[in-house]
Amino acid sequence: MFEEVALTGSTNADLLQRAAVGAPEGLWLRADAQDGGRGRMGRSWESPAGNLFASTIVRLQPTDPQAPSLAFVAALAVRDTLHQIAPECVVQIKWPNDVLSADGAKLCGILLERTGDAVVVGIGINLTSSPEIPGRATSNLKALGVLPPHPQAVVEILASSMAIWLARWRQYGLQALTAEWQKAAHPIGTALSVQLPDGAREDGLYAGLTAEGALQLRLADGSIHAIHAADVFLV
Repeated sequence: MFEEVALTGSTNADLLQRAAVGAPEGLWLRADAQDGGRGRMGRSWESPAGNLFASTIVRLQPTDPQAPSLAFVAALAVRDTLHQIAPECVVQIKWPNDVLSADGAKLCGILLERTGDAVVVGIGINLTSSPEIPGRATSNLKALGVLPPHPQAVVEILASSMAIWLARWRQYGLQALTAEWQKAAHPIGTALSVQLPDGAREDGLYAGLTAEGALQLRLADGSIHAIHAADVFLV
């Protein structure tokens, strides 16, 4: 089920309101542009026309894995979408759900927000332009030499990929997804710099994921710190 609008403040904000009054799982809302787009940790997200700005609703079921692990579902769905629309581009995933170009530039933003039993998954893919993010390299498919499809065509592919990974998440659990996620991520031993929510910074080496999907960071003293929320940078 797809809906389109020319301009809105935020597709996530719109679907949060609608989810609160009973909108169903599988509803997708796409905007040509946003003037109040949001990223993780309250950041603004530039949303000019030409890129993909879309959100969908997932209704949590009692037997579902933990809601934050939907970040892995969304990241894998975006990866598969990019493989389909830009097969010549190499992409990688960085914890928890950043989708990057081969040189580490950000191609996609993913934001999960919850109301009651509903999680709204917002996805922005840089098709024709790149938002400026302080301290981060960004890119887009056009800059990588790809002529991207219209955003509506992209969201339809994305919705199909999301449905596939959502079904696997429910049927097989999180570990089946994290195994696939790690195949698409930077290799074990990659140097990372992690900025925690309190502003503290830790540097170390990527040591895989916990069973719950937390990032494992091997510190200089050999200890491993499980990271549950942070900004992660490739070094």
